[in-house]
Amino acid sequence: MSRTRALSPHARMVLAVLLDAGGQWSHGYELARLADVKSGTLYPLLIRLEAQGYLEAEWQQPAEGGRPPRHAYRLTATGVQLARANPPGHAVPPAGQRREATI
Repeated sequence: MSRTRALSPHARMVLAVLLDAGGQWSHGYELARLADVKSGTLYPLLIRLEAQGYLEAEWQQPAEGGRPPRHAYRLTATGVQLARANPPGHAVPPAGQRREATI
């Protein structure tokens, strides 16, 4: 049985940026800048989202010669659904980590 984890605020921001891209390919540097996520957090997140089927990725050759290829990402149809269902700023802590309101 697989365990469902709540999406982190970083994941929600990255998904929102990709959703705003409207199906266009986005590079890691651009995603890191727009989502305000450090690369050490971003790339493992992108790998995980791709492995789960929410992103597709491809290597793209740069227009300028002499530059290395870059990995580009975009949402799959299920990724679009996930992004729409989990907007940034609406994170719900997993059960057991929720605090009761005090008055």
